[in-house]
Amino acid sequence: MKHFLRMFVQVCLYFYCKCLWRCLKFVVRKLTGRCELQRICYNTKPGAARTMKIEASLKGSKSKRLQTSVSVHPDAIEKTIDDIMELKRINPDINPQLGVSLQACLLQIVGYRNLIAEVEKLRREPYDSENPQHEEMLLKLWKCLKPNSPLKARISKQWCEIGFQGDDPKTDFRGMGLLGLYNLVYFAEWDTEIAQQVLSDSLHPKYREVTKKELSQLSKAEWEKKKFDKAIGYSFAIVGINITDLAYNLLVSGALKTHFYNVAPEAPTLTHFQQTFCYLMHEFHKFWIEEDPLDIMEFNRVREKFHKRILKQLQNPEMALCPHFAASESLINM
Repeated sequence: MKHFLRMFVQVCLYFYCKCLWRCLKFVVRKLTGRCELQRICYNTKPGAARTMKIEASLKGSKSKRLQTSVSVHPDAIEKTIDDIMELKRINPDINPQLGVSLQACLLQIVGYRNLIAEVEKLRREPYDSENPQHEEMLLKLWKCLKPNSPLKARISKQWCEIGFQGDDPKTDFRGMGLLGLYNLVYFAEWDTEIAQQVLSDSLHPKYREVTKKELSQLSKAEWEKKKFDKAIGYSFAIVGINITDLAYNLLVSGALKTHFYNVAPEAPTLTHFQQTFCYLMHEFHKFWIEEDPLDIMEFNRVREKFHKRILKQLQNPEMALCPHFAASESLINM
């Protein structure tokens, strides 16, 4: 009975707040002479803050035409803007900038949805060793990372040198499909110097400097263990596939909207996603060194902590993870 009453009260509160909010919007429109979309565009600067407000306003509208405007085909965006202006009784000649602002927001919103679909398609496509294009990409990954070490055979223990688990990498792509390979190749091809440096560090890990404060907090047993232990590396390719999974989850959950709406002036593309992956690989590499794990069994703990850090950063509507993507020189000197 108590559970039923609680649910009844929550439902009543929901409808009360919804009606109150719509009444408030009606009053504000009468006072300002502007609808909610106009107020957002005129009072919020371009970027994630504006686009996310526009998206929420359209999705929360009582009009089905406005609700569906966030999922139209990119070619139909101009027509959709005209429909919105007509529905809201806004004169485009008096408010020319509004149409431009709405179009930019819709391109980002629709583009984000399409990017999820494109990334999902790659994730679902398994690696096929009988497909020449797949094989060509895999061999390109080796050449970019190990240009001075020719691959002796397609099935070879050499693959372990770049962080695969066995003598045939195809089995390692099962979780992320072609998406994992696409990201690794992009990183190795377009950010070659850093990718090679990260690979080298993963094979020959270095300790970070321990501060006096940290030293004072170590117990004698911990200090003795740390004194004789080596720094812990990781499997470059396997971690790349794992970070692909992290980037994929950030994308699908909507957490990356903040970043993409701030860096992509129009529709975010697969290239934006791959650049974000490169950034995450850079940052995870540095984070791994900072965390200085005792063994590889701590990988999941470090990854989860890193994930939470990125999520916290993305809660800031001004956040752009890599606003002008370029290879970070800081890793070379680590």
